[in-house]
Amino acid sequence: MNAVPPTRAAPADKPFLIVGEGSDTVGEGLHLLRGQGHAFAAETNVGLVVVDAGPGGKVTAGMIAALRALSDAPLHALCFSHGHLGYNAGIDQWLAHAEQRGDPRPRLIAHANVPRRLARYRETAGLQHRLAEMQFRRPAAFFERHLAMHDPDETFEDRLVIGQGERRVELHWAPSETDDAIALWAPAQRVLYGGAALIDSMPNVGTPLRTLRDPVRWAQTLEQLATLRPEVAVREFGPTLRGEAPIREVLLHTAHALRWLRAQTVALMNEGLNEAQILARLDFPEAVFGADWLKPTYGDPSYVVRDVYRAENGWWDRNPTTLHPASPDVAAREIGAAITDKAGVLAHASSLASRGEWQLALHVIDLLATAQGEAPEIAQARQLKAAWLRERAGQVRSYVSRNLLLSSADRLEAGTHAQLGLR
Repeated sequence: MNAVPPTRAAPADKPFLIVGEGSDTVGEGLHLLRGQGHAFAAETNVGLVVVDAGPGGKVTAGMIAALRALSDAPLHALCFSHGHLGYNAGIDQWLAHAEQRGDPRPRLIAHANVPRRLARYRETAGLQHRLAEMQFRRPAAFFERHLAMHDPDETFEDRLVIGQGERRVELHWAPSETDDAIALWAPAQRVLYGGAALIDSMPNVGTPLRTLRDPVRWAQTLEQLATLRPEVAVREFGPTLRGEAPIREVLLHTAHALRWLRAQTVALMNEGLNEAQILARLDFPEAVFGADWLKPTYGDPSYVVRDVYRAENGWWDRNPTTLHPASPDVAAREIGAAITDKAGVLAHASSLASRGEWQLALHVIDLLATAQGEAPEIAQARQLKAAWLRERAGQVRSYVSRNLLLSSADRLEAGTHAQLGLR
């Protein structure tokens, strides 16, 4: 079918991961579908191939409608771009759509590591909901409704070809944000859908509430994708890239930044510095991290440093007091009792806050805000901490950091901080 004009992008008040409505045609028979991030659709000679089913509900319904405005062909395959929850919660709607049309059931395809990830998510469902609640500032009930899990019908390891001739597409393993991420490559048009490996932000290695991610493996994936020499590259988030040279620059520069962070962090670890000392020592050069596609809107260079450090060190923070700790409630009670000049702590922290030194004020106020006891100064410290967390949130660029600061403030004000270890 003929290309259709791009449809409107997401308004500013849309949820962060929902990028809008409609589609863009990026090559003959190749389309970006807006949903939870950018999904992708390819018109192959065996039918439609869609990467990511969306989060369900109205968003997935909109994706189906947008695709049907482009093609009436049957849906041959639904593919998981990666195993993170939400991106394929809408699979049942696509299956029902195919059944209503009288089409055969589409193939559900994912990388071989997706089933293992989903098994872990089922085992830790309560934890996953709580972590998502903090990271995205949504109530837990939202995730119970929107984090449905679906197992793929078939998996592949490194590469899977769908279709034949010039209308074929290739699914490539692209380990990056997850070890089960894939990319789609349309060789005839030299169009790449990078999925989770290619985003318009600093790669989100080291996201505070998530498991370890490997920056070097992500760099290797970007370098491998560059060897395909794409002329169009669709990102999971961010505008589509066009031109072989600009795409190569984005891929290889991002890979270089990830390798730089690994090398510099390891060098400082080898000097004997701990995590906090490394973060204080490191400067992130503008020549590397000033690139528009590395802005810290989701990931952050300091996150990567922390993940590298975590990958090479144990859980211990090097403070011998924490090696075999007392009960946190008992310790907090004793700390509260030991601080005799509580008014002095409040005054000093407030003085820092009055100068806009929000982070330093938080460090000082934690002497009281993390303590327990009946002293009114402790309750006051928690209220001050909540207010200063909101101020600090206005200083950070990362969406994740901002949400974690704000959700922590919410819990302090609601009195639910202790159960989550926030104090």
